[in-house]
Amino acid sequence: MPNTYKIPETHPEFRLNKRHFTNAELKQVALSYIKEGEPYEQQIGSFLLDWLKPTSYIEVQTSGSTGTPKKLRLKKQHMINSAMATSKFFELPATTTALLCLPAEYIAGKMMLVRAMFLGWDLDTIPPSAIPLDNLFKVYDFAAMTPFQLDNSIARLHLVKKLIIGGGAVSPRLRKMLIDVDSKIFETYGMTETSSHIAAKRLNPKNKFKKARPFKLMPNVSISQDDRGCLVVKAPNVLDEEIVTNDVVEIVTYKKFLWKGRYDNVINSGGVKLFPEQIEQKLNSVLDHRFFVTSMPDESLGERLILFVEDDFSENTLEELKELIDNIKALDKYEKPKKIYLIEKFEETPNGKIHRENTLKSKVS
Repeated sequence: MPNTYKIPETHPEFRLNKRHFTNAELKQVALSYIKEGEPYEQQIGSFLLDWLKPTSYIEVQTSGSTGTPKKLRLKKQHMINSAMATSKFFELPATTTALLCLPAEYIAGKMMLVRAMFLGWDLDTIPPSAIPLDNLFKVYDFAAMTPFQLDNSIARLHLVKKLIIGGGAVSPRLRKMLIDVDSKIFETYGMTETSSHIAAKRLNPKNKFKKARPFKLMPNVSISQDDRGCLVVKAPNVLDEEIVTNDVVEIVTYKKFLWKGRYDNVINSGGVKLFPEQIEQKLNSVLDHRFFVTSMPDESLGERLILFVEDDFSENTLEELKELIDNIKALDKYEKPKKIYLIEKFEETPNGKIHRENTLKSKVS
């Protein structure tokens, strides 16, 4: 595809904060946001200006939560195709009312704007915050949040009929809180390279599913595994080439898979392979503070399992944690941390996710 690209006109039903804009009008809105808007509006304006340029791609920044942050080029047509797949999968037609409460700096926020422009949604924008629904009273058909935002919005989820969650795993504690919520809430799987999600699973199904629910693929996506057991994604509508991930999965059917953890996070402790993400799921039942599991070199085991907890240090807290963890029946003996570190404040990526590697480097000598 050449670099020049004719951007399709916005859908006739498209509304941004209650007003319809053509492409030409949208450019003026973008310029005014950049010049006079709040920081979150400046991000929206910058994206809209990039989108309206006669190029076939835009440059986007990855969050850095699973590796070094990097810039990628995404084809605009691929982003439009992704928006159409979302509409079909979640049954979100024109005139859908939607809320943008994520920063437009990253792919999740950018895609909400693309969906609105080309599916004909009525999109309201608010400053991204930990409590996105607290000052709202309007009911929306659709929104996207991080797990942290979801955790802070439980009491007001009646304001969103369908909600997708991305940017991190949803804890068992949080899942339990969603059981009786009427809104349809989905955990998504995806990455910047695929223009957001390529799979999703319901977090609060009507039939109380006791086993782990698999992710279901979006339209026109197929999967396989490499020799590491990692997911390989083929999605010609949003990818020029198949992408090999570092996500270890179990393929259930040709349309469904179970996510087990990151290959680059796997800990080999005395010959036993441990998935930090699975251990974290089990620890979530007793730990209220932010935490993560990782490893440190060990002369006899090769790697030893360690636990970081975001909390003020005290010997009493440490002993209480050890006792709590010892009593978790779901943890086998290899999954119990050899050492626990209490850290006052975790290092974070620019969009607020825990930066495990930097926390480990800065806090443990």
